[in-house]
Amino acid sequence: MKFPTPVQAYIVGGAVRDALLGHTPGDRDWVVVGATPQIMLDLGFRPVGKDFPVFLHPESHEEYALARTERKTAPGYRGFAFHAAPDVTLEQDLSRRDLTINAMAMDDDGQIIDPFNGQADLAVGLLRHVSPAFSEDPVRILRVARFAARFGFAVAPDTLTLMRAMTASGEVDALVAERVWQEMARALMTPRPSAFFDCLRQCGALAQIMPEVDALFGVPQRADFHPEIDTGVHVMMALDFAATRGYALPARFAVLAHDLGKALTPADVLPRHIGHELRGEKPLLALCDRLRVPAECRDLARLATLQHTKIHCTAELRPATVLKLFKQCDALRRPERFHQLLDACAADNGGRLGFDTEPYPQAQWLSAMLTAARSLDAGALAARTQDKQHLPDIIDRARIDLIADWRKANFPD
Repeated sequence: MKFPTPVQAYIVGGAVRDALLGHTPGDRDWVVVGATPQIMLDLGFRPVGKDFPVFLHPESHEEYALARTERKTAPGYRGFAFHAAPDVTLEQDLSRRDLTINAMAMDDDGQIIDPFNGQADLAVGLLRHVSPAFSEDPVRILRVARFAARFGFAVAPDTLTLMRAMTASGEVDALVAERVWQEMARALMTPRPSAFFDCLRQCGALAQIMPEVDALFGVPQRADFHPEIDTGVHVMMALDFAATRGYALPARFAVLAHDLGKALTPADVLPRHIGHELRGEKPLLALCDRLRVPAECRDLARLATLQHTKIHCTAELRPATVLKLFKQCDALRRPERFHQLLDACAADNGGRLGFDTEPYPQAQWLSAMLTAARSLDAGALAARTQDKQHLPDIIDRARIDLIADWRKANFPD
């Protein structure tokens, strides 16, 4: 679209960064310098912004925001006053952004405008704040941590110092649950989710946002499960294992939450973590309620918390116990969710030193036994059963027999 002189539109932010990294850019955001809302309306743009002027292109529907400055007026990430006017320059607009790698623009000719040396930080893999105004928005702590997980970049020491000061000042307390979950969910789906939590730990924010997870660090693992790494480190290793396998978000969240009970296990039973599964349900539900975790993720994490130890011991389970496990997990009706549970357990197993390349046959065994149990035609069995009062027990017995037949034919001695 042709803008009237002297109005100029620039691609800004993540699209420029990703293009320089050689990644396929996602949605493009634009900043318009020298324009007024009326100019945008006259060109056919549709206004969508409430707090500041943002418009949708009449054809591409991409977002075009008028160049603006901002001023902190209250705690939290909503406490800002914005000023958009034709005299606001591109550099002033870029200066309000969080990181140098996100404070670049590209003009119509493909030229990069980089007033804060974002290209240099991209080249060395560094996350550096643009200005002290970074400290005015607590969401930026989460974004830095997510970028560390997404790109594998380090956080600049002065930026980490600033993030620590933000945490100490209470800015993190102003974060709303939905935004915390949004950023964490995106971080869980990165190539190295552990970097997100490591970054939050380094600046002290993890203890404020997710104390249940932070409490795992320093808690010993079982003596026979590599005592040189603690439970927090194990969970981080398991998360990264899940990422390498491309597991879905519910499975990755289940990995994060499956061992929360170990932080509540009495010291005298720490070597074996007796009963940590049941203890883990309460902190898990507290975490999910506070962050408003979607039911799909919460429910799978609850199953992983309560059942992962039993699943690890599949070889020792009797057919009747296997069927009980299936029923407790609603696996007969929801086999897809059960397979995600097995993914979470495989990651738990793989999140230990030297185990990341080891097979996890329990998943294959339980998948096959579930297939056997679900092969029963319960309707046909009911039709030929006269004793309707005991029909549920008869169906269970038939499924147990199918599981037992599979074990006899396939299970190792």
